[in-house]
Amino acid sequence: MPGEGSGMAAAGNGVLGRISALLGAAGTTRAAHAALRKRPPGGAVLWERKNYAGRTVDLHAGLATATGTALAAATAPGLPARTRAATALAVLAAGGCGAYDDVFGAGDPRRGFRAHLSALRHKEVTSGAVKLFGIGAAGLAAGAFLKERPADKLLAGVVIAGSAHLVNLLDVRPGRAAGAVLAAGAPGLLRRGPAGPLSAAPMGAAAAVIGDDLGERTMLGDAGAHALGAALGVAIVTGNGRRGLAAHAAALVAAAAAGDRVSRTAAAL
Repeated sequence: MPGEGSGMAAAGNGVLGRISALLGAAGTTRAAHAALRKRPPGGAVLWERKNYAGRTVDLHAGLATATGTALAAATAPGLPARTRAATALAVLAAGGCGAYDDVFGAGDPRRGFRAHLSALRHKEVTSGAVKLFGIGAAGLAAGAFLKERPADKLLAGVVIAGSAHLVNLLDVRPGRAAGAVLAAGAPGLLRRGPAGPLSAAPMGAAAAVIGDDLGERTMLGDAGAHALGAALGVAIVTGNGRRGLAAHAAALVAAAAAGDRVSRTAAAL
């Protein structure tokens, strides 16, 4: 019956949906993190890095948060099938492209859009370029799932890809990116509809690893930061109309243009 189905969807998008997504993401992330530490794909050395202070940390939190966020968002009760598909696509593509850059771009000192686009002009495809175009394409595809009008699809893609990029810009010191996800996602919990559980999923995943992140035992890396940011972007898209999307898109483009300043500010906090 239509009334019964709409009631179930409303319940899923309500408090129970938020709690389910939050706890589901946290539990899955913790389980994935423990499994990756026990048996890291390709060996432990592949996922070890020196952090800003020269301490050896692992990158397992990145893959774990991407997994936890995607699974929680895709299984949260009451979400439309297209929203589930868009979220899974955006989060897994962002996490996968980020993981590619984590592994194959580890020794590449080039950072920022200009550096990678300059390499392309010289017929060199860097891991950063793969990440840039891969996440951008996934954002546009997810936006096409979520919105009907062409202009809204484009704005949604910019918001999803831009959010992924912004969280990555903040991942310069322990806890910065995860803390930003918790802070940015909190207002979304108050929104009705899919935005509530979709905000809860990245928050649960971030909460599950922020202790290890602050303790300098692990880091999100590009995989985790991009995945969490893409999930927040999807939540923003589902909770806003064209004006809201345009405002978010403009702010995210400005943040990307001032990327170095954003990262330096985050590091100084």
